[in-house]
Amino acid sequence: MEKKRVLYVNQEIMPYLPETPMSKIGRYLPQKTQERNKEIRTFMPRYGVINERRNQLHEVIRLSGMNLIIDDIDHPLIIKVASIQQARMQVYFIDNEDYFKRKFMFKDKDDLFFNDNDERAIFFSKGVLETVKKLGWVPDVIHCHGWFSSLVPLFVRTAYKDSPIFQEARIIFSLYNDDFSERFRKGYEQKVIMSGLSKDDFGQFLNGDYVSLMKGAIDRSDALILGSPEINAEILAYAKTSGKPILDFIDNEDYFDTYNEFYDKIIEGN
Repeated sequence: MEKKRVLYVNQEIMPYLPETPMSKIGRYLPQKTQERNKEIRTFMPRYGVINERRNQLHEVIRLSGMNLIIDDIDHPLIIKVASIQQARMQVYFIDNEDYFKRKFMFKDKDDLFFNDNDERAIFFSKGVLETVKKLGWVPDVIHCHGWFSSLVPLFVRTAYKDSPIFQEARIIFSLYNDDFSERFRKGYEQKVIMSGLSKDDFGQFLNGDYVSLMKGAIDRSDALILGSPEINAEILAYAKTSGKPILDFIDNEDYFDTYNEFYDKIIEGN
């Protein structure tokens, strides 16, 4: 029997970023899933705050070299990789000089939301999907973590819906307490439309604020996981009435087994 395959699209993973509930899940869930006889691939952005030398990141030449067009500009896609030796696990990093060189994640030194976070999220999501296509690796589950991965369900269900790599994949979206109050720039949807979508595809994504991104991801996913004990009340209510299978927040170290049982249930369509 072939191993099931889980693609992790992460906003944060420790030790590359400081420990948070999300980065801790990003670190240990893929490892434990792999130990439960599943294949994994794990991706995150190569934020400039990550120390490449200390973490031994290196470029994967055979995967780099593509250009992603955003707002009529070609942006080189650079793929880097690092290994977490004790977990026997590799992490792929999506990199680009324009979007990820700065020494911050989503806000500058004055705590101002980056004006181009819309383009950065588009680039990250497309970069993951294009790299998985290039690997020829067909996932059974795509598990997205954090708002920065919220466009992945949209792209998989629209621009990439005819790709044999993603056609059968089940999308699971984890909801966290990672709100932001800002809104993407006016017209951000035009940059997404250029990626093979029409305006009719957007649904809830159109407004470009946190709530609409989360609602859009919920609509385009097959199942949901509550990754934090406290979640934006409007998002939680929307999730609860979505009709999607939901795994409630688990506050113990056995969550790995419960998550993997949930994967199997969603793969089997139960």
